[in-house]
Amino acid sequence: MSFFKRLKESISQKTEAVTNIFKEGLAKTRTAFVEKVEELITRRKKIDEEFYEELEEILIGADVGVNTVMKLIDELRAEVKKRKIESAAELQPILSEKLVELLKGDAKTGLRMADSGMTVILFVGVNGVGKTTTIGKLAHKFKSEGKSVLLAAGDTFRAGAIEQLEVWGKRVGVDVIKQESGADPAAVMFDAIHAAKQRNVDVLLCDTAGRLQNKNNLMDELNKIFRVIQREVPTAPHEVLLVLDATTGQNALSQAKLFGEKSGVTGLVLTKLDGTAKGGIVIAIRSELDLPVKLVGLGEKMDDLQEFDSEQFIHALFGGLLQSVEEEEPS
Repeated sequence: MSFFKRLKESISQKTEAVTNIFKEGLAKTRTAFVEKVEELITRRKKIDEEFYEELEEILIGADVGVNTVMKLIDELRAEVKKRKIESAAELQPILSEKLVELLKGDAKTGLRMADSGMTVILFVGVNGVGKTTTIGKLAHKFKSEGKSVLLAAGDTFRAGAIEQLEVWGKRVGVDVIKQESGADPAAVMFDAIHAAKQRNVDVLLCDTAGRLQNKNNLMDELNKIFRVIQREVPTAPHEVLLVLDATTGQNALSQAKLFGEKSGVTGLVLTKLDGTAKGGIVIAIRSELDLPVKLVGLGEKMDDLQEFDSEQFIHALFGGLLQSVEEEEPS
């Protein structure tokens, strides 16, 4: 069975609603990236140096990342030579398959939950990337699964951050543990953990500052929060999720490198994928960092925060191609 038929069969076993969320959320990337690749293949027909150069430009333009693109092009050249391929059309399924390999990696993408008792998830990332919105939407997701949830307002430095989290708390029907603006974030975490224990809460979601108003080092502050959480719940935090704004492209990759090295990040959340044509940044991040993408934001609605699924991602981009390959292949 071909790669595309295997992928289509796997997707058909998943819920149609989730498939549609991925399709709609990645529409801009599909137009800017996949349709350009398809147009190049139709127009050039033959694989030569100019073909590779144009393909490089398209991939870099979709923010797949220069290092990843160079590696990908080298692998495609090797496959063309090995299989003695001359027609550009024959290269398209190979490109798709290589992208799936890059996206999948070896890491498990599901959220890590506590084996028993409370799960603690810590959110980090610079201001403006959609941390608070992500926390609110994830609280809604857990609640819809029947779990009890509590929020900790650990971003005590940004004006309006506590109020913003409270708005989300009210929207999804979840309590927020807070102190006054400017309070010690570690003290907020201490209060939140004790409240969560008293209430037998299933999941505690913790917001943190994106920057500080004084000269304290943000990473030192995060480490202090980390120590307080671990002292109270030795197995926690079960996840440290770095939230990145996909619309910032390569800047998001730089942030991931900085936070990943210094703050014990276990996974990534990519927000606003629906608002960018540069969804290729997901491929760059998976290829260049040893960090799994755990969640993706694919729209404004409450259910548009989804667990990352590499097969859904590729299907949303290459859906049209799947159809045409299926029609061409003998049954």
